[in-house]
Amino acid sequence: MKFSKNQIERYSRQIILKKVGIIGQKKLLKSSVLIVGAGGLGSPIAIYLSALGIGKIGVIDKDHVEISNLGRQIIFETNDLKKSKSAAAIRRLRKINPDIKLKSFNKNLTKLNINQIAKNFDLIVDGSDNFRTRFLINDYCLKNKKILVSGAISKFDGQVYTFNFSKKSSPCLRCFIPKMPSNPDIDNCEYEGVLGPLAGIIGSILANEVVKEILQIGDGLCGYVLIIDSLKLNFRKAKLNKRSDCYCNEKK
Repeated sequence: MKFSKNQIERYSRQIILKKVGIIGQKKLLKSSVLIVGAGGLGSPIAIYLSALGIGKIGVIDKDHVEISNLGRQIIFETNDLKKSKSAAAIRRLRKINPDIKLKSFNKNLTKLNINQIAKNFDLIVDGSDNFRTRFLINDYCLKNKKILVSGAISKFDGQVYTFNFSKKSSPCLRCFIPKMPSNPDIDNCEYEGVLGPLAGIIGSILANEVVKEILQIGDGLCGYVLIIDSLKLNFRKAKLNKRSDCYCNEKK
């Protein structure tokens, strides 16, 4: 791969980083990431990943833009109201970086379509808002040994996980949450509320973790959960142990 003059200028501030460089930037441009959910988390994830040059990005979301989304879903504007989230997100990303490949999936992720959609992407970022989808993605990535970067937000608190299922030692989401909640389809933001900037904080960290995994730099979060309290501005990294009786042990 040979960089154009425009690409060298676009990515110059990353290329001069010793842990990125020309080789690292080429890795980013050759990588592919599927973002599940174009909401509060998916918005900053998509914006940053497209801006820094992830070569292929997919965005899957069945919903349409509502006025209540605009306080935290920064990829949308008022003119996007009632439009498909996935399609509107892709249009915005094309304006940010027209050189990368972008794909919109205007549908819900289900057991029937997850393999067809996700098989063409190296890494999955879960920015969904319900446990049914989170567990579905977790189980798919575990089965197919994909890297999963996942986040969650509610009220003033957020969590970030990285599961690298190519490693036998990696725990999974079920190690942390063994049983699906009684109402797995409930959007916590709708019922409990969320502070808009928190979505930006967690989404940015998720994008950062994606880059670290692709470039294999820094200290990964695999085996840990990062817990953020935005009111106290407290960041805590807790050990996430693999449970011996977990589903993930049956699949290894």
